[in-house]
Amino acid sequence: MAKDSKVGPNHVAIIMDGNGRWAQMRKRPRLLGHHAGARRVREIVEACPDQGVKYLTVFAFSTENWKRTQSEVAGLMKLFRRYIQREARNLLANGVRVRFIGDRVRLDDKLVRLMDELELLTSQNDRVHLTVALNYGGRDEVARATRRLAYDVAAGKLAPKDVDDETLPKYLDTYFLPDPDLVIRTSGEARISNFLLWQSAYAEYEFIDTLWPDFTPDVFASVLTGFKARDRRFGAVKV
Repeated sequence: MAKDSKVGPNHVAIIMDGNGRWAQMRKRPRLLGHHAGARRVREIVEACPDQGVKYLTVFAFSTENWKRTQSEVAGLMKLFRRYIQREARNLLANGVRVRFIGDRVRLDDKLVRLMDELELLTSQNDRVHLTVALNYGGRDEVARATRRLAYDVAAGKLAPKDVDDETLPKYLDTYFLPDPDLVIRTSGEARISNFLLWQSAYAEYEFIDTLWPDFTPDVFASVLTGFKARDRRFGAVKV
């Protein structure tokens, strides 16, 4: 049965693209755009309750982003550490629960410690669930999940005949999240860039030209209004 098209999305996932171009258009270093983008995250998180969005997942750094220049990667890692330190108390006070997905092995120890501390600090919050994808890739996530599943099968904890399309999601990084209803990509690019490949099977997509630092709460609200007009049938037909 089709869902009510007037209902807004419960879970919104965002590919935050365009920070570097935003800075270059202003003849400034790319990292300045990333700092502007980080400030925008706070505004969008704060806008979620009024828009009825309970879950927000943002793509902060992909497994492919290590290919960028060493200076940009180092600057981004410093920005992530500063963001956590600066925003922790604000997130706590605003009822935001923060969790991170992605492979932490390649991240530096200080950043991982800050991530762990923020998750623990906000673990009792329930107003907004903010998930940050950091060193994340959809194919990498599925590969890691499959590996964990295979270990359980080998250990006799799971029978091969019992593995179905409801089994693998329990091993994904996002096991604690509902699937996204809407995936937004900013900056005019029309690709999903290895983001939430399994989880977005029935998500609606919105590709917009706005660069991420210019993605204001008003733009967010406009996209959500458009979502409500869509007819989501999940493979069914109206009768």
